Amino acid sequence: MEFSSDVLTLDVDGHVATLWLDRSEARNAMGSALWRDLPLAAAAIAAEPDVRVLIIAAKGPHFSVGLDLKEFGGGFAAPSSSSSRAASNAQAYQAVRTMQASVTSIADLTVPVIAAIHGYCIGGGVDLVSACDVRLCASDAKFSVRETKVAIVADLGSLQRLPKIISAGHLAELAYTGKDIDATRALAIGLVNAVYDNSDEVLAGARALALEIAQNSPLAVQGTKAVLAANDGRSVDEGLEFVARWNTMYLQSNDLREAMMAFMEKRPPVFNGD
Repeated sequence: MEFSSDVLTLDVDGHVATLWLDRSEARNAMGSALWRDLPLAAAAIAAEPDVRVLIIAAKGPHFSVGLDLKEFGGGFAAPSSSSSRAASNAQAYQAVRTMQASVTSIADLTVPVIAAIHGYCIGGGVDLVSACDVRLCASDAKFSVRETKVAIVADLGSLQRLPKIISAGHLAELAYTGKDIDATRALAIGLVNAVYDNSDEVLAGARALALEIAQNSPLAVQGTKAVLAANDGRSVDEGLEFVARWNTMYLQSNDLREAMMAFMEKRPPVFNGD
């Protein structure tokens, strides 16, 4: 798998890939290099047929402190005299759309994505983990939809994706106040599936979950993710129509035959994804 970045590291072990936020000296603050390289990492993962699950984790003591304000601070300055307000606004709009697309590249992966979180997960960090399918965290994790505290409306996906993860009341409280919540509160409101004692254990937990998923037919797992995503904006009947069409196309797979043979032979199935 060809991928190189100054702020991300990608490892593949069998059917499980791990994408590391790897800028620990800056507490994994999210700058232009991250927004540029994250879609490239997603493309590399999507192009690797053996990868069935992705884990997103972080090097250093924190998952991410969010947007690199040191880098982006200048972007909030007044436009130069040589640029019109309209041109400056258009440039700012495009910058936001580029960052949004970067996060969406993770949400759009066909394989399940598990976030393994420790330490601070703030602002853009929450945007990123909300684009994942499952979130696990260490007991030291702190979450914050922090943007209102720095006079910004969160615009990279938290306000759009979190309503599908936590209730409207909890999201409103977090987004309006910008407060920090700990791992216990995150578990109570459904932001994370489980809490582990430390960063090593949450990574081990993510790995164990990834391996459990990877044992299943990748066609069926990816199809399930597609059907779940297709439910958005559809009625129950429309969702049933979508899954009927999906299974009509993909049900007669070699994996299904292997599942039936394994059942008859009383052995674990070995799926190849075809």
